[in-house]
Amino acid sequence: MVGITNKIMLAEIRRQQQLSQSIVDGQTAISTGVTLNKPSDDALAWVQVSDLGRAQAQQAAWQSNVSYGTSRAVTAEANLAEVTNLLTRTQELVTSARNGSLNGTGQTAIAEELSTIRATINELLNQKDFQGTPVFDDGQSVLVPVSRGLNLAVVGTRQDVSEGIDVDGTPMSIDAILAQAISAVQSGDDASIATALGSVKTGQNHIVVQQTRQGVRSDRLDVIGTRLTDVDLDLTERRASLESTDLTEVISNVKAQLLQLEAAQSAFARINQQTLFDLIS
Repeated sequence: MVGITNKIMLAEIRRQQQLSQSIVDGQTAISTGVTLNKPSDDALAWVQVSDLGRAQAQQAAWQSNVSYGTSRAVTAEANLAEVTNLLTRTQELVTSARNGSLNGTGQTAIAEELSTIRATINELLNQKDFQGTPVFDDGQSVLVPVSRGLNLAVVGTRQDVSEGIDVDGTPMSIDAILAQAISAVQSGDDASIATALGSVKTGQNHIVVQQTRQGVRSDRLDVIGTRLTDVDLDLTERRASLESTDLTEVISNVKAQLLQLEAAQSAFARINQQTLFDLIS
């Protein structure tokens, strides 16, 4: 009889311990707003939350790649815009050197400014960021993964941007076009200057096309970034619906469990006050 009584008492102690832990879990859920803390809380919901967590991690990686790509694209667009402005200035300078309207000093001044423009454009085309990454890729565009199965070239190559420009059937680079303009201005030959001016205009048209292509890349990154943000919000809402606490229900359960625990502890205390004779009589 005493053995049976001890077993009953131990079982009651365990029941009260479990009830106390359930109350603590409920109070934690109320304070944190999260109900799902371990698989035993809800096995199916736990699996779903785990899947959602992995999906969110992948989304975060893609978002990071989009941010990286956008940063590079913005710099490339800015550099191309500056190159366009410099080529516009080049046209103005070469035009002013036509028809023998300048003396030797004027020609020298224009040539000097054109040399500065040439050096600046070269810097813009070959610029690198603080990590050593070039603004424009070299030889082949680097593909950046931004979604499942989708890799984007976020900037053009330096070769596409500044080389292989068709000038009256002859492939030329921006640097060669500027070198031609400087030489023509220094020579003072009107025919050479006219030819150089045509080359500069062709070079600028080429850069404008490259600006348009870069703008398309940037727009695509924006669209994908927005889509990733929308998906992430949806994943966050779905996860919150599985993890978050239903305050009304949890508070009600905690109150009921507190009453049960108080009643059980009171009864347990009365039983422990009985004598062994009382228990076996």
